[in-house]
Amino acid sequence: MSDSQRILDSIRRLVRLLRVSDRQAQADLGISGAQLFVLTELGKTPALSLGDLAARTRTDQSSVSVVVTRLVEAGLITRDRDARDARRLVLHLTKAGRALLQRAPPVAQERLLAEVDRMPAEERRRFADTFEEIINSVGAEDGPAPMMFEEESSDRPRGVTRETRPKNAAAK
Repeated sequence: MSDSQRILDSIRRLVRLLRVSDRQAQADLGISGAQLFVLTELGKTPALSLGDLAARTRTDQSSVSVVVTRLVEAGLITRDRDARDARRLVLHLTKAGRALLQRAPPVAQERLLAEVDRMPAEERRRFADTFEEIINSVGAEDGPAPMMFEEESSDRPRGVTRETRPKNAAAK
């Protein structure tokens, strides 16, 4: 098997793992895999800000915000003022959110991140640089990526890639 075939096969296997995990979360719990990932991370700490949650999920704040909004609407988490700093909003699991986590399957993203974090720092950096270069070269959309298998916010522009955006936008 060629190196190129091994790489493409590994990407396919990864996408399949994430898709199967997402479908299992939807079938078992009625939420997406991304929502389960957010709930799992929030369940590890009594209260997190949106920025802290974005850091824990290794996701852009705007992308995790879409997921948080859906979880608030579903009654699984709340947004509350921080008791020590009223300017700060913190997220908490509700009783329903904690109950849902009790019966949740393992989260694929968590297992994936654990493996990536086990890599030596220099190898992880090289992998990240190479993978990012490949993704950018094939014309993937710029900007923050949505969480895996989570629908994007309707206000985010779609289909804007390096090839389709105006020339003056590329210079920014």
